[in-house]
Amino acid sequence: MKRFNVTGLCVPRKHYMADISGKIEQIKKLIDNECYFTINRARQYGKTTTLAMLERALADEYIVASISFQGLGSESFASSEIFCSEFMELVRDALQFTKANDEYIDKWVNKEVTMFSSLSRHITKMCKNKKVVLMIDEVDKTSSNLVFLHFLSTLREKFLARENDKDYTFHSVILAGVYDIKNIKLKMVQEGLYTPAETENKIYNSPWNIAADFEVDMSFCPAEIASMLREYEAEHGKGMDIAAIAEEIHGYTSGYPFLVSRICQCVDEKLGQNWTTEGIQDAVKIVLNKRNTLFDDLSKNLENNKKLYKLIYDVLILGQRRLYSTDNPTVDLGLMYGIIKETNRYIAISNRVYELRICDYFTSKD
Repeated sequence: MKRFNVTGLCVPRKHYMADISGKIEQIKKLIDNECYFTINRARQYGKTTTLAMLERALADEYIVASISFQGLGSESFASSEIFCSEFMELVRDALQFTKANDEYIDKWVNKEVTMFSSLSRHITKMCKNKKVVLMIDEVDKTSSNLVFLHFLSTLREKFLARENDKDYTFHSVILAGVYDIKNIKLKMVQEGLYTPAETENKIYNSPWNIAADFEVDMSFCPAEIASMLREYEAEHGKGMDIAAIAEEIHGYTSGYPFLVSRICQCVDEKLGQNWTTEGIQDAVKIVLNKRNTLFDDLSKNLENNKKLYKLIYDVLILGQRRLYSTDNPTVDLGLMYGIIKETNRYIAISNRVYELRICDYFTSKD
């Protein structure tokens, strides 16, 4: 029997999942067009699950190397030699589960590659006449690392050379994380971790300014929530009004994937499978009254960013109207953390669950 999942990767054979085939098709078009891009979304927004679904969709047409920096410690970025070795081994290990032949897989690790110039030549050799897609999850785990900055620069140089028919490289590169990699150099300069040379156009010459815009809406629309409920209904036969329940869930969550699954999990496991609008409302109360990793991140982000704290307080508690502009770093930060959204050109809290939780948080402090 399947269940609703709120921890880690969602797996179709084990978990009830929304049908995101439309989103996967939109992302695949970027890959077909040889784009390099970044999937930046807040915590627990389905990035890892989306990459896994995308990998399956690409398997017949591309060689997909899907890796993650989640488990890499700082020692993996201590030098270019160590990073190059780690990177090649990650790619080799990932390809073990693809259609690539063993000989090609084994060649990905080359002991003679000890610096980025030799890694560049190695990538050229391994990608010549092959459509290799590189996916890197949890890429912002290294967002303050100079070695990773050099790696991005290498990918950028090879991308530009390929566009000029002077190199072979990855067909497409997808980076996934919370923080915007385009601004990695600016972040490092501000933190005193990097001093740009005069020839680098100061801090604005991003090593990832080749990235295409990623405009796929990762939130679940009511129809996608309904697809998850239909799968559940087919197994349990509760006679629920799927359309009405999907709209009720969306009304509270605005389609935030974690919150959608958590509400469904509460109805299924804690409320006797009461699939009514009243049941959804009771599930929301349970979610609001329990700690979880998403709410922990929410309060931590507010506590650690005083300007963001004040902005959200002014909008939510004082009822002030603030124009939505991502040119404002504080607004951009709130968007990146998934706390705010745009409504008629003004800032609004991203969903009703967040509104209620943040209101409780502010009033308890006041």
